[in-house]
Amino acid sequence: MYKVTDRDGMYVRVAPSGGISFRLDCRLNGRRETVHLGKYARDGISLARARELCIDARRAIAEGRSPAIEKQREKRRIKEAKSFGEFGEKWLTASAMADSTRAMRRSIFERELRPVWRNRLLSEITPDVRALCAKIVERGAPATAIHVRDILKQIYGYAILHGEKIANPAADVGPASIATFAPKDRALTPTEIRIMLKQLENVATLPTIRLGMKLYLLTMVRKSELQDAVWDEVDFENAVWTIPKERMKRSKPHNVYLCRQTLDIMIALKTCARNSRYLLPSRYDADAPMSRATFNRVTYAVVEQAKKQGLPLEPFTVHDLRRTGSTLLNEMGFNRDWIEKCLAHEDGRSSRGVYNKAEYEVQRRHMMQEWADVVDAWAEGRKYTPTVLPPAMPLVALDPAL
Repeated sequence: MYKVTDRDGMYVRVAPSGGISFRLDCRLNGRRETVHLGKYARDGISLARARELCIDARRAIAEGRSPAIEKQREKRRIKEAKSFGEFGEKWLTASAMADSTRAMRRSIFERELRPVWRNRLLSEITPDVRALCAKIVERGAPATAIHVRDILKQIYGYAILHGEKIANPAADVGPASIATFAPKDRALTPTEIRIMLKQLENVATLPTIRLGMKLYLLTMVRKSELQDAVWDEVDFENAVWTIPKERMKRSKPHNVYLCRQTLDIMIALKTCARNSRYLLPSRYDADAPMSRATFNRVTYAVVEQAKKQGLPLEPFTVHDLRRTGSTLLNEMGFNRDWIEKCLAHEDGRSSRGVYNKAEYEVQRRHMMQEWADVVDAWAEGRKYTPTVLPPAMPLVALDPAL
């Protein structure tokens, strides 16, 4: 056996068998303790996760708490948790994942799984994963169905890892057997945008959903960024919607600058939302956001209606509207940096991406207004040539004394 030191007091213990474990030696109340942070293996933890656990352990030691004793207590709590709901909560808390991924999986867990098996013991549940996912696919949410399968597999895997003698019902169910997807490279043409907007007015749905579809096209935000949006994020006076970092894919706040058309949509949504904190509240519960599957169903209905009329509109998703805006704005000749900022993309691979922190507010406001005007023109069947560059910005006068 030998040891390899890392940092912050953590080291790796390598056993003669080849097993690798992360450990931390410390002294607490005059007594030496060794904290076992976890093992490095396919079903174990990564070096990055071990370093995070090491920092947590050092913080506990500084506060006079024993990480080893707390770990034993946690193990006892896990062993005592036998219901599906309890294991689901433990898995959500213990799993290493990005905040945005955790929020998405919690939302699916709360909506699709917890209501069915909240207080059922894991040993009593034998879910037919294929049948469950098939129902979700039928209502127009194939991506959600695959997420449900993944979450079930990981919850059961977590329970088995902590001593439950049960089979994993999702282990032999592959994602491809649930749903398959076309390549994610779809961008609508101006003709398709005109057809989509015209058919959207005729499908059987709520006015707020029609407005939401237009908002996706005009703002190019991600699906969850709009569906989980609350009114506290919208500044009507300054025409800006600020999405907090907790809800962004890259954990950075993002400003969406609102043009005349998007402001009008926001005002209409505010009127329809009444006392709900959400821009798009659930039809049945004002304290909850609209269902993730709602807009999927609308896109299917729009395409189906267009096909019945013989109109050239291929299937598309809500995310394709985001790709559509990016593609067409680039083709119009707008600055790539402005477009990437609108999409909340950050190029971390180049030095320019790391050091360029410009928000391009004036330029982006101009571009988004031009984009909305172009979309209006396409919808009405008329021509419109956008102005690629904003009006000249006044130079800031320098102090002669500097």
